Amino acid sequence: MSRRGAGTRVIHQALPPAMRDAVDEFAAHLAQVRNRSAHTVRAYVADLVSLLDHAVRMGCAAPADLELSVLRSWLAKQRTTGAAHSSSARRAAAVRTFSAWAHRSGLLATDVAAPLATPKARRELPVVLRADQAATLVEAPGDGGPSAPGGAGGAGAPEEATADDPVLLRDRALLELLYATGARISEVCGLDATDVDHERLVIRVLGKGNRERTVPYGLPAQRAVDRWLAVGRPALAGPDSDRALFLGARGGRLHPTMARRIVAGYARAAGLPPTTPHGLRHSAATHLLDGGADLRAVQELLGHSSLASTQIYTHVSVERLRAAYRQAHPRA
Repeated sequence: MSRRGAGTRVIHQALPPAMRDAVDEFAAHLAQVRNRSAHTVRAYVADLVSLLDHAVRMGCAAPADLELSVLRSWLAKQRTTGAAHSSSARRAAAVRTFSAWAHRSGLLATDVAAPLATPKARRELPVVLRADQAATLVEAPGDGGPSAPGGAGGAGAPEEATADDPVLLRDRALLELLYATGARISEVCGLDATDVDHERLVIRVLGKGNRERTVPYGLPAQRAVDRWLAVGRPALAGPDSDRALFLGARGGRLHPTMARRIVAGYARAAGLPPTTPHGLRHSAATHLLDGGADLRAVQELLGHSSLASTQIYTHVSVERLRAAYRQAHPRA
């Protein structure tokens, strides 16, 4: 199925025809022209349908009927739901993006959302694992069955698993690669076996906006990935495996949702703070900066289009330094 129709044909059926057409065309614009991710397209479309439904209740029959007062009343209504600040910022961004596109497309006489101020998203310091905690997590599958998260929706190894169990080998390689590269979980689950360059110790990652980047990894990850490919993957491979690097229990490509359960399960079994793949990404970035890595290099490794997205990790490092100072200095 093309990205254009995904997620739009059902939720907008109650809208007038002109508005339904606008939703479909806007979704196609986001996916095919602006190259937004499927997740972003779904979120923006859901916001737009909610806005247009509100507009219909206020007497609008087509996008051309939208006015600034309608947009503001919808945004005010959304704020009363108690949604997170980031959700409010995304909704305002969705409205502004649609309005600008509709104006360029001739659906609106003016860009009615231009006067809207987009709420500034709060930058919250991410929770990171200490280096020793990260090591405990990535090495957990190597301890055998008892500590493996066997209850994670069938994702973990059985209680009596041996060190050669294919699920344990997969989980070890997955955790090592996530922490070694700081890649997003969707990027790692999207890897093919051919994306791993065993000689140069790098992976070729397809990130946001279909931007490809090369990310290095270290010897522990190399050993784990090599063993998974040599011993574990052949045991799980099936007709649906194709070229996927990481496989699920039935032989298909490992889904990010299942990968999140794997990470959370091992963290829980090891007695670590609640951890997600994104937490491992945060941890990798923070540990790189703590070790003296250049901010621009970390930006490139993480695939951030803006340096501002990477700079949040410098704040994490400063906070860790302050915490250590307060704990150790007699005059803190």
